Amino acid sequence: MRWHKRLLAAAAVAAVTLTAAACAGGKVRGAEDSPQPGSTAAPAGGAADSTFVYVPNLDVVTDWDPASSYSNEIIAMQNIYESLTRYNPQTKKTEPRLASSWTSSPDGKKWTFTLREGAKFHTGKPVDAAAAKAAIERTMKEGQGAAYIWGAVDKIEAKDATTLEFTLKYPAPLDLISSAGYASYIYDTTAAPGDLKKWFGEGHDAGSGPYTIESWQKGKETELTLTAFDGYWGGWNGPHYKKVAFRVTPELTTAWQLLQRGEVTFVQRLNAQLFSQAGGTDTVQTAQTPSFQNLLVLLNTADGPLKDVKLRQAVQKAIDYDGLVAALKGSGVAASGLVPEGLLGAAPGMTPKQDLAGAEALLKEAGYGPGGKRLELTLTYAQGDADQELLVTLLSSALDKLGVKLSAKPLQWTTQWDQGKAKDPSKRQDIFVMYWFPDYADAYSWFVNVFHGEKDVQFNLSYLKDEAVDKQIDELPALTATDQAGAEKAYADLQNKIINEKAAVAVPYVQNYQRAFAKTVQGYVDNPAYPNVVFVYDLKPGA
Repeated sequence: MRWHKRLLAAAAVAAVTLTAAACAGGKVRGAEDSPQPGSTAAPAGGAADSTFVYVPNLDVVTDWDPASSYSNEIIAMQNIYESLTRYNPQTKKTEPRLASSWTSSPDGKKWTFTLREGAKFHTGKPVDAAAAKAAIERTMKEGQGAAYIWGAVDKIEAKDATTLEFTLKYPAPLDLISSAGYASYIYDTTAAPGDLKKWFGEGHDAGSGPYTIESWQKGKETELTLTAFDGYWGGWNGPHYKKVAFRVTPELTTAWQLLQRGEVTFVQRLNAQLFSQAGGTDTVQTAQTPSFQNLLVLLNTADGPLKDVKLRQAVQKAIDYDGLVAALKGSGVAASGLVPEGLLGAAPGMTPKQDLAGAEALLKEAGYGPGGKRLELTLTYAQGDADQELLVTLLSSALDKLGVKLSAKPLQWTTQWDQGKAKDPSKRQDIFVMYWFPDYADAYSWFVNVFHGEKDVQFNLSYLKDEAVDKQIDELPALTATDQAGAEKAYADLQNKIINEKAAVAVPYVQNYQRAFAKTVQGYVDNPAYPNVVFVYDLKPGA
């Protein structure tokens, strides 16, 4: 069930915008609010207290069940739970996690994982092949969140305590799939005697990661505190943060002040002005990392005026790509095609440029523009997202010069999404703006979720229906598993068809992650395969 993703992920996306507005889920506190009764403002991380204080601007937990979790709580869950593998953006390969090694058959349809010896769950039970099998099968059965990632799996067998064998219905890159940020967690399915989902929902965990839940106080400023799991297989020799606190701070200026005062350790995102200031502050260090998250401008290929491909191409050409990237001041970089750099399928040489003369010529061919009929278009975008608002401002100005009126509405994510899925096509928008990022480090997500034909609309909000495109998309997992050169070619061809020939989308930019954190933190590296996650165990608290 792929549909569940962006309803919840919208909240995760909103957490990295330049504003404090909430797009989905949870109560959001104002900057003027003081800690509520019973809350504790955790101290900043340092050598003395060894508490790492992470500052998100939205409430952290939407769903505690590792089978269905699909939202903001990834920033905590990735420190509580583990998968068989983890993606390394430096090597662009997966590396061992709960699996110490793995092999695949030449046809990519049989995968064997050897599990690490000595790992145990926070419940005290061993992480063996039978437990891993049970966790993945429960996730598949629940069918929520990102469970679709296991779609290729036909059968799972626990050959012995450390050998886990997968038989697939078709070839797929199971080592990558096993590293997914969602739905790949291995957990103890026997943790509760009764309703496991209910037990998770009460704030319990059954992971094997370095940290376990100490306290969860929904609605409090310090919403969640994790504590070191003494039995962690990686051990606790040397300096480590022994606690992780998540202190919800909606206002960026407040978050920055807390960081300056040493009350918090890590601020997920600052605006351009504050990020620049942070770079010149002695007690603070900054990091800027390209992400796997891009902005999509989806054009209605099925109904309304944009059903005419010439008009869709005109809108593509009207976007001021360079002006938008310049205005983002480092928080976004020019995109080249649909697939961000660093992933298989990234297509160099597809960076778009504004071409107002070309746009005007296309409008004229279709009977619109100066001297022709007046074209009116509707657009929806995320309420409270300053970056998307900037795109809309620049596009409205450019289209106005071409005699095109753009009516743009900022909406809460659920409202925007519901309008995009409306059964009556006349109630849908002409242009739908949203972010996208993959569930694991693979480009397949953009194509199967956003551009594959759908009977009932979920995320194909350009409404593209093309059997040849669908056939090529369906072949991508097998190519990725067995013929990477062939996969590269297929991805390039698909991007040319979807962007240039079908004109179903424009891709203005890829986000840069901009972080600010205490000078005492040692070893921080951003991993774009896990949006906004800090793997705290890997860090060292300095003096």
